[in-house]
Amino acid sequence: MIPIKDENPSRSAPIVTVILIVVNVAVYLWQASVGPEEEYGILRWGLTPIELRGLFTYAHGSFSAQPIVTLFSSMFLHGHLLHLAGNMLFLWIFGNNVEDTLGHFRFVLFYLITGVAGALTQVFTTADPTVSMIGASGAISGVLGAYLVLHPFARIVTLVPLFFYFTVVRIPAFFFLIFWFLIQILGGVAAQGAKGGGVAFLAHVGGFVAGIILVRPLARQKIPRAR
Repeated sequence: MIPIKDENPSRSAPIVTVILIVVNVAVYLWQASVGPEEEYGILRWGLTPIELRGLFTYAHGSFSAQPIVTLFSSMFLHGHLLHLAGNMLFLWIFGNNVEDTLGHFRFVLFYLITGVAGALTQVFTTADPTVSMIGASGAISGVLGAYLVLHPFARIVTLVPLFFYFTVVRIPAFFFLIFWFLIQILGGVAAQGAKGGGVAFLAHVGGFVAGIILVRPLARQKIPRAR
């Protein structure tokens, strides 16, 4: 299922959401401009689980802040254009309403914290800790978790494939997001034990759960319970 838009207008301009999209696109253009050396950015600024694990497991050797820096820098790198486009589409559709509730500054904190939560989930569960992780998916998954709490009954205009053609349907956010979350869990289970690159499904799971937990404490005002 591909979301097209939500029928849930925000009350304020999504300034941070737009800035995040612009920054992600700008970083991707930088990656593309490097040409054949694009992997340099991924290797240097992507998050390599075994390096971050080393901070917690090695009792000797010199300390390096690089693995901690990559917890954040990796959120703004993407492997290819579809990776970027998919993430930015979800951020554009769901981010404005979450930003509306949290406020601009708290939304930045929320985005970064849930992104880190998603990354750490993948770091300590991946079967191949030598493969670098990149992408905004963990943070955006946090946004989706927050949206589920805030607007479970908002309608999501969705493109749904039916055999050889597509149809457009309006799906309650609750069903759309729970279905999406279940897919991530199944993908994460299926990926256990697999070596090499792929989708960091468990980063999505960790970010989503963090978003559900953090949105109420970080909200500017009390959020009423959905009925």
